[in-house]
Order: sequence, then structure tokens, then C-alpha cells
Amino acid sequence: MTLVPLALRSLRNRWYSVLLTVVTIAISIALLVLVDRVRNEVHESFYRTVSGVDLIVGARTSPVQLLLYSVFGIGDATNNLSWETYQELESARQVDWAVPFALGDSHRGYRVMGTTGEFFDRFRYSAGQPLVFADGRAFDDLFEVVVGHRVARNLGYETGDGIILAHGTGSTRLQQQHEDHPFTITGILEPTGTPVDQSLYISLQAHKAIHIGWETGTPRIGAQVEPDEAREMDLEPDSVTAIYVGLTSRAAAFQLQRAVNEYREEALTAILPGVALQELWRITGVAEQALLIVSAIVVAAGLLGMLTVLLSTMNERRREMAILRALGARPGQIAGLLVIEAAVLTLAGIVAGLVLALVLQAAAAPVLLDRFGLIVGTSLPELYQFGILGLILAAGMIIALVPAGMAYRRTVADGMQVRS
Repeated sequence: MTLVPLALRSLRNRWYSVLLTVVTIAISIALLVLVDRVRNEVHESFYRTVSGVDLIVGARTSPVQLLLYSVFGIGDATNNLSWETYQELESARQVDWAVPFALGDSHRGYRVMGTTGEFFDRFRYSAGQPLVFADGRAFDDLFEVVVGHRVARNLGYETGDGIILAHGTGSTRLQQQHEDHPFTITGILEPTGTPVDQSLYISLQAHKAIHIGWETGTPRIGAQVEPDEAREMDLEPDSVTAIYVGLTSRAAAFQLQRAVNEYREEALTAILPGVALQELWRITGVAEQALLIVSAIVVAAGLLGMLTVLLSTMNERRREMAILRALGARPGQIAGLLVIEAAVLTLAGIVAGLVLALVLQAAAAPVLLDRFGLIVGTSLPELYQFGILGLILAAGMIIALVPAGMAYRRTVADGMQVRS
């Protein structure tokens, strides 16, 4: 007796319950695949946020905090470091280039970074890709600004538009505006899938100019300068928030890091971005594991739903199994029939789940990139994921041993009895 065609015909006769079972398993498989896919992409997004920066130097703080505010724009610096410290660091023999930046302002919820034009040449992301202008150019005049892709897209900005920056990074309703110093957008960057997309960039000189008279955190009446007057002033910065550093040789990274951390003139912290990212990932890994556990529970629920369906149909199929026994089917073949049915249901759910996951990935990719700066491509699961799916298939067959054992113990007479 050929069991596979028989199992397929039996499933076809119960197509409604079979369809519901496959859909349940498919949704759980899709959730598992999507969670793992997003987890991997978030992991990769962390590591491709900054590339080619050997050290990040800031005021004394924890490595993770320095990484968060200097790369991801999360939180604020505990202190600034002096301009003289930047100049000394830039002139160190191990240093190839150093790009300083200053934080503290925002525009409609997006952070503003004061930096130098060298930032657009030196900053790299995703394995060394440079920043590219989708439109316009870098800032040149004192009151020009470059905006990231998401800023321009979400706020509907184009080159040539005028904007007003706000003092501070808190609630927009409580912020005071630098209304006396409007900026003109001269460039819009291509999307990068990093925090660069949701930032605005001005020169360090502009950052200082708009804060003349704001030394106490609030504007002093009559202390501000007009834009034309500011253009004639010496606007060398007094301090910066942090510095991106590129070295002549990566072998010097640990040596320079130690020298910076032991710097006597000022309390500083130097971090290796890759090391700090690993530490950050260990912290956020708890949420990652929680999501995977939830996904595994959902898959287990789907398989238990299949077991419920198989058990609920056992009484309905007593006569069918008795007839098969009367036609010569052995108890082991009847049990094997149920295991094969479970394998077909689980396999169909896995295939449908993979297709659903691919469709959802393709549909959600533009939204994830636009709203969260997360690049999620459409691709098949990796090899280890296929291994997990194979274990799920095996689990589905093992679960089917419960109704299979029940069917194995039943006799022909039991199936022919009329039950009220």
C-alpha cells in the first residue's frame, strides 16, 4: 500500500481544516523567519553605521555612551573637549585625519551636527562607502546646511529652502529658535540606512555664530550678532563634542587610545568603534533573545494546533482506519499514514511561511528604510535557518506520533462499532 498518495487524498477530503492548519503554521514560520531576519539586519546595521573611523574621542564617559551620542545621535555628551585638545590630537604623528563635530541643536526633532567640510570626504559607512549628494553640494557659506535623506523626505525639503534651527534637543514645544540666523539648504545626501539620514550638518563656525549670546543656555538680549556681522568675525571654536579619528596605521590604534585615555590636560575617552559596538550589542542582545523565544513559542503553538486537529479528527476517521485495516493495512502503516500527513502539513506550512516572509520583506523594506533607516533586503534564509526549519519539520513528525500511537492500538472491530 502506497501511503503518500493515500495521505494526500485523505488531506484533500479534509481540505478546510487542513487549510487552517497550514495557515497557522505558515504565520508562525513567517514570524520566526522575519524576526531572525530583522535581528540580523539590525546587527549588520549597527556595524555598517560607521566605517573607516579608527577611534572616536570625546570627554570622559563610558564607551557605550560615547558611541551612542557620537554615532547614533542618542543621548547627550556629559561634557565637551577643548579646541586645543583637538589641534594637539590632529597633529599627532599616528593621526592621518581628524574630523571634529559639535552637537547641541536640532531641527523639528532631527539633530544638527556642526562639523567641517572634511566630514563628507572622510566619513564612511557599510564597508567603506562614501557619502554621496543626491542633490546640491556641501556647505560653503556660514549659514548653509546639508540635510540627510530622511530629513529632506519627511519634511519635504529641497535645495534652496530656508530653515530655522532650534537650540537644544528636547521637546520642540519648549525649544527656543535661532530665528535671527536662518540657514539655506545647499545639499541633500543619498540614503545610507544610518543615522546620517536623519541629521543636518552645518559648519563649526556657524555652530559658534548662532550661539553667540547663548553662553548661559538662554539668549541675552542684544548679545546676538547679525549674519553679515558674523561673517566678518573670527569664529574659531572653543570646544567640540567629539572627534572622529583616522590613523596612518591601525596597528597604532591601541597605543593612541591608551595615550588619549591617560591624557593629563583633560579627561578624555577614546574608543574603538568596533569594540564599543560589540559591547552595545551584548546589552541589546537580551531583547533579541526575547524576540526569538517569543517566535519559538508561536511556532510551538502552531505545531500544537496541528496536533489538536489530528486528534480531533481521530474519532471521525475511526471507520476509515478500520476499512484500511480490513483491506490489509498493518497497524504500522496506519500509524505511518498519520505521520506522513503531519509531515505534509508541516512542510506545506514551512513553504507557505517562507513565501509569506519574502512577500512581507519586500513590502516592508521601503517603510523600514524610511522610518527606521533599516535596510532589509529580500533573500532566502541562510543555511543555519534551513537547519532550524528542518528541526521544525522533524518536530511536526514527532508530534504526530501521539495520534499515530492511538491509531496503532485500535482494532478493526473498534472502528466498525457504531457510536452514539
